[in-house]
Amino acid sequence: MSIWEVILAFVVVVLMLVALLANVLVLLCFLYSADIRKQVPGLFILNLTFCNLLMTVSNMPLTLAGIIYESQPGGDQICHIVGFLETFLTTNSMLSMAALSIDRWIAVVFPLSYHSKMRYRDAALILSYTWLHSVSFPIVAASLSWVGFHHLYASCTLYNKRPEDRTQFVIFTGVFHALSFLLSLIVLCFTYLKVLKVARFHCKRIDVITMQTLVLLVDIHPSVRERCLEEQKRRRQRATKKISTFIGTFILCFAPYVITRLVELSSVVHINSHWGIISKCLAYSKVVSDPFVYSLLRHQYRKTWKDIINKILKRSSINSSALTSESHNRNILQLNE
Repeated sequence: MSIWEVILAFVVVVLMLVALLANVLVLLCFLYSADIRKQVPGLFILNLTFCNLLMTVSNMPLTLAGIIYESQPGGDQICHIVGFLETFLTTNSMLSMAALSIDRWIAVVFPLSYHSKMRYRDAALILSYTWLHSVSFPIVAASLSWVGFHHLYASCTLYNKRPEDRTQFVIFTGVFHALSFLLSLIVLCFTYLKVLKVARFHCKRIDVITMQTLVLLVDIHPSVRERCLEEQKRRRQRATKKISTFIGTFILCFAPYVITRLVELSSVVHINSHWGIISKCLAYSKVVSDPFVYSLLRHQYRKTWKDIINKILKRSSINSSALTSESHNRNILQLNE
């Protein structure tokens, strides 16, 4: 193994560990908190977490083995199953992010009619569509034997070994990425930019009220006035940062891999194998970032996982204190004897 391969293998191991811990924590929060389970977006987050966990335990280990051994890990049957899952889970996670953006758009732009437009039944229908949409492409690829081990990415993924099927495979790959990555990106941009527009409108209204209040309160202390102005500035930046994070992580993680897959179809351009694995690692990094972007950094999830940790620590401290008191009583009995 070269130094590059050692570094890439180490990166995959770190991504696996962090992704597993973060997504399991999201799942624990969902199971622990009844309030989170009651919310409609919780279904989309649960589906996204399910895809991330399955990707972590099925695809990442085989990619790690592919980097280490520089060959296909396991037999053809295992590789076909993992390649099928990779295509399905990647598409499903992209569409789940698009579904979350639609939910936020309805909640912010149509707040009064949100509960009538986005019910559990509606969320279940959206999830049903995402599963049907996601499973259709790997079924077609598997039936045409377009799934296998790709040395460029050290992964079991979409791969055509037959030169006579090249034209059909190029069309299939283009349609697949257009209806997965591009479609999800368009939905994300449309919905979140609408949300940003509404958020900025509300910020302007709040800013006008704040400025009018500051003008009326002549005797207000300068430090209080400065704090109000700083909070006004932070309020304007908060929505922009959140939406930039949602769209930015999606593009940063998925775009290099998708572009590499499309460029690879051209026989003119040669792609370095190290770059192929790096682009795959960037796609895997979305599995790591999703729990933090969509769940763990939100107030409700922060409170829930802190409650879980406190409950575990409290239980362990009670057990340790019980053992300490028991040993202390035994010592006293021995002294009395």
